Amino acid sequence: MRILRTLSLLLAVFTAAALAAPKERITIKGSDTMVILVQKWSELYPGKNIEFQVTGGGSGTGIAALLNGTTDICSSSRPIKPKEVAMLREKFNYRGMEVRIARDGLSVYVNEKNPVRSLTLEQVRLIFTGKIRNWKEVGGPNAPIILYSRENSSGTYEFFKEHVLKKQDFAPQSQHMAGTAALINAVSKDRNSIGFGGAAYLAGVKALSIAVDASSAAVAPSKETILDGSYPISRFLYFYLNKRPTGSIKKFIDWVISPQGQAIVSDVGYYPITK
Repeated sequence: MRILRTLSLLLAVFTAAALAAPKERITIKGSDTMVILVQKWSELYPGKNIEFQVTGGGSGTGIAALLNGTTDICSSSRPIKPKEVAMLREKFNYRGMEVRIARDGLSVYVNEKNPVRSLTLEQVRLIFTGKIRNWKEVGGPNAPIILYSRENSSGTYEFFKEHVLKKQDFAPQSQHMAGTAALINAVSKDRNSIGFGGAAYLAGVKALSIAVDASSAAVAPSKETILDGSYPISRFLYFYLNKRPTGSIKKFIDWVISPQGQAIVSDVGYYPITK
């Protein structure tokens, strides 16, 4: 009996010590577009004794944190720039590691009451650069177009500017929103508005079908059209690191790109990199 009590006491002590052990923290900072997805990964990750700190702020903010050494992982909705790679190499003697973790279709949103259903890429470009200012010019009502954009630290902003606006500036009257959720909320309340963002945020707004040009069929963003390349505004989503991952960080990234982690990508509304 005494031996059993001793064993029970030791077991209780070891259990209490295990419960009291501090959790290892993994910080992930960057893309607002990716916050929903990264938070879901952190909630469902089966690894033990890991605490995640997930924050947004924009892809540029995440890359700055990576350069400053204040985040373990940067989440980014745009590719890292050559000058940023050079800065990583200079500071860490390492060019950084890029991991593709999902695909996304960049949707162009309008209010659900807007009768316009499709635009060409050129029409989208002319709208956001301020050349087209009234919905009647693209088959809609006689009403001014209200522009909503992301802030310039956003990877979504940079991707849209480079690939859709062809590096032209956004119209001065564009209202820059701090996150995709805020942009969606604004568009959902204004029937004359238009904005853009990740496909996972489609709630209370309508995603337009997009045509490459006037002679092409307009294509709606969907899993099939994004994966087969027929939807003209799509991109990869990334993790970036300032050193080769080891330990818990490597195990987490390996799980993210595994079939189990990629199944969560589909559940959230993005598109997996694995089939």
